[in-house]
Amino acid sequence: MMYTQSYQMYRSEHGLPVTAAEQRAADVRAGEIAAALHELSLRLGRAFRPGHRARPARGAADAVTAQVRYLSSAR
Repeated sequence: MMYTQSYQMYRSEHGLPVTAAEQRAADVRAGEIAAALHELSLRLGRAFRPGHRARPARGAADAVTAQVRYLSSAR
C-alpha cells in the first residue's frame, strides 16, 4: 500500500510501525537520492576545478590593472 509522503513522515515521527515492504521502498528511494547527489557533486567538482577555468581576455586584465589618473584640481 502506498502512503503520501506527509503521512509517512507522521508515522515516522510518532513511532508507528513500518512494514518491511515500506522500509525496502524507503531504502531504494534513499539510495537513488544518494546516487543522484553523488553524481551532482562530481559534475560540480569538474565544473569548478581551477585548472579548467577559461582565462580572462587580455584586454580585461589590463583594464583592471591600469593606473588611475586624477585631474590636478582633484588633488
